[in-house]
Amino acid sequence: MFDFDGIQSLQEHKASGTTGLPLEGVRVLDFTHYVAGPFGTMLLGDFGADVIKIEGPGGDRFRSYPPHDAAHPEEGGAFLWANRNKRSIEIDLKSPHGKEIILGLLEKADVVVENFATGVMDRLGLGYETLKERYPGLIYCSISAYGRKGKFSKRPGFDTVVQAESGFVSMNGYPDRPGVRTSSAVMDIGTALFSVIGILNAMVRRQRTGGGAHVEIPLFSSSLLMSGYATLQSLCTGVPTERRGNTSADSCPTGVFQCEDAEFFLHCGNSEIFVRLMRDVLGRADLAAAGKYATATGRLAHQVEIFAVLEAEFGKLAWEELNRRFTEHKVPAGKVRNVLEALRSEEAGELDMVGRIHHDTLGWIPNVRSPIRLDGVPVGGVRAAPTRGQHTRSILAEELGYSPEQVDKVLGIDAVSGG
Repeated sequence: MFDFDGIQSLQEHKASGTTGLPLEGVRVLDFTHYVAGPFGTMLLGDFGADVIKIEGPGGDRFRSYPPHDAAHPEEGGAFLWANRNKRSIEIDLKSPHGKEIILGLLEKADVVVENFATGVMDRLGLGYETLKERYPGLIYCSISAYGRKGKFSKRPGFDTVVQAESGFVSMNGYPDRPGVRTSSAVMDIGTALFSVIGILNAMVRRQRTGGGAHVEIPLFSSSLLMSGYATLQSLCTGVPTERRGNTSADSCPTGVFQCEDAEFFLHCGNSEIFVRLMRDVLGRADLAAAGKYATATGRLAHQVEIFAVLEAEFGKLAWEELNRRFTEHKVPAGKVRNVLEALRSEEAGELDMVGRIHHDTLGWIPNVRSPIRLDGVPVGGVRAAPTRGQHTRSILAEELGYSPEQVDKVLGIDAVSGG
């Protein structure tokens, strides 16, 4: 069951106060499901694009991911997170009427985004090579696991699988235990961001040339880049990155520490920060000036003794006082929180990241805004994720000019529900 206790007290997130979002007037046909595709198209919708989510009979399987209210099993929290600012049409793409509807929508479409298994869109007659002849200005984005061509193009892949295959899992966790994946679908989210970057670049080029483009984002490729600078470090040394838990191979002291009443993460990313930590925060000018701690290499070599000193010093202080000193002397550190604590934090409140938006069947639901601001105003948070096929009838009538009788006929033949 959803627990919306306190949701009514959250500020309503409405349309931004900016005059004209940059993608207003751009039509996106969204053939995606789960995370990597929908999260990217949602971001396009946040910036004003008209995103039409194309759902087959039964809808996006991500709808059922928990948690969800027992009375509304297709409006799960995970789906709501990745699908705001969209319209939904439910149609059978394999039927003659379904194909006709899509071709009609393509007449006014700027962008198509799909993440079906390789070959599916081609079999439906909606592959890039087919559509580019009829719609030469179309930007067509394909999100796949391992690319659309080559020996691995038919392999299925999920975020967690490519976390493992890309080496990302091998870097996370403690050296005496197996590597761990992140709970957050970071590779899906990264792939979504890369897809938006690719689409926007293609749109800029189209303004100059008039031609469309095929943007392709393999999840595995994204995962290699999302593994960070460890990739170049490994290539330069010929040695794979090792797991170090919460400590760092590059900086010291970095890790989780305990003060009187809280756990916190400290990151000393350079020697200047180390000096401020020891001299100004802890009053240990002797250690700040010690030659053996003057460089990152020296501090890493003496990590055990540095950590022992810090644990003793931090244990004397409460978090409120310690955090005041960290802030005053510009030492990066933050209290270890769970997700709910982070969402309810003063920092999130100051940035107006968490609020509520109206949902047609659930009433008010939570909303976590995009971190992007235009002219100081956050974008996104205008419309909640659509219910399955919510806009089928209105899209057929308003976008394609179907009469009520034609709409009823199509809905009846294809057993499609919609409003």
